[in-house]
Amino acid sequence: MAGQDLLHTQPRPMHWLATATAISAVVAAASFVQPPDATATTTPAATGRHPAAPDPSKVTFPVDCGPNRLDVVKKASGDLDGDGTTETVAVVRCHTGAGSPPSGVYVLAQPDGRRAAPRIVATLLAPAQQRSVQTLAIKDGAISAAVLGYSTRDVPRCCPDVRKSVKWQWKGGKFVQSELPAAVSTRRV
Repeated sequence: MAGQDLLHTQPRPMHWLATATAISAVVAAASFVQPPDATATTTPAATGRHPAAPDPSKVTFPVDCGPNRLDVVKKASGDLDGDGTTETVAVVRCHTGAGSPPSGVYVLAQPDGRRAAPRIVATLLAPAQQRSVQTLAIKDGAISAAVLGYSTRDVPRCCPDVRKSVKWQWKGGKFVQSELPAAVSTRRV
């Protein structure tokens, strides 16, 4: 075939290295030549992604577990207040081998500085209320949970006998709790 003996028709590794070096030089030079007002910004809408959700493992919760560790047993994330940022709802409780330790439910937000630890912005359920959270979900900015409790002080703390479905929504600058009517939501477990 004609042209087979021409040097440029038989590329060698040195040809590929020279080509890669030339392309790299052009890309590097282009990164330095930009209009003076050019800035790189991304927004959740522009990228199609929401900012990363706050990580509960980086938070110190106001729960005293004594010698036991604190466990994050459930978490859910979403934009709870409509500001375009992602919050995380964390359910925590002290670690135990038996029984149903009370849960705490906290809303976490990430400060503007992404390197800063997330912070607790709301307590929805304190462990002192002696409730355990069975389920947790976020849908359309509302937090819903199935909460287990006790009908009387005589019920052993290992065995909750009341279940209520509760919901928290951001209204008027705070989280407002509502629950289904007692006839519908409270039942013996």
